Amino acid sequence: MESNQHLDNLVHIRSLMEKSTRFLSLSGLTGVAAGIYALIAAFIAWWYLDNPGVASSYSRLIHPLQISGILTHYLFFVALAAATLIMSLVTGVVFTMRKASKRGETVWNKASKRMAINLMIPLAAGGLFCAQLINYGLPALVAPAMLIFYGLALINGSKYTLEDIRYLGLIEIVLGILNLFFIMYGLWFWAIGFGVMHIVYGVVMYYKYEA
Repeated sequence: MESNQHLDNLVHIRSLMEKSTRFLSLSGLTGVAAGIYALIAAFIAWWYLDNPGVASSYSRLIHPLQISGILTHYLFFVALAAATLIMSLVTGVVFTMRKASKRGETVWNKASKRMAINLMIPLAAGGLFCAQLINYGLPALVAPAMLIFYGLALINGSKYTLEDIRYLGLIEIVLGILNLFFIMYGLWFWAIGFGVMHIVYGVVMYYKYEA
């Protein structure tokens, strides 16, 4: 009995330490929702590119000299990406607040602040990097760069939340590197990385921690 009590005390202490150093209220449903939004965005992008009056194909879009009014098309994709990001963030906040409430935690604590900062550093760097790729006429590298920097952000942020997102980060990096060798399939790699993998990750996390 005494040994069991000591074991229970150790488990309780470990739980308290994790709560103080890691933000554990991320919901798997957030990943599912983000993945669905990304797939919808990829479909809209495919539909837009399939319009004969626009670019006709992804391969033509990444060769900007072939398309007139290229800035307008880039602005469309920036707006599409921004809308996808905002919807994912809003949904993520809602699901996270709901899970945090069930766990008796606050959403904005020391651990979540550290997680957010560690996520934002690679994401901000990646955003500026991608903007300059477009500025210098290298749009073909934007999709792989987004995947790689996003993967780095997940790995960096995994120190302060569920370690499982580290594996998602590694997968995103691998997809980004593969995309560099199959540059004409950027939209497909983007859809797999931000869409399919988010849904798979979200389902796994939901049944592992919430179901």
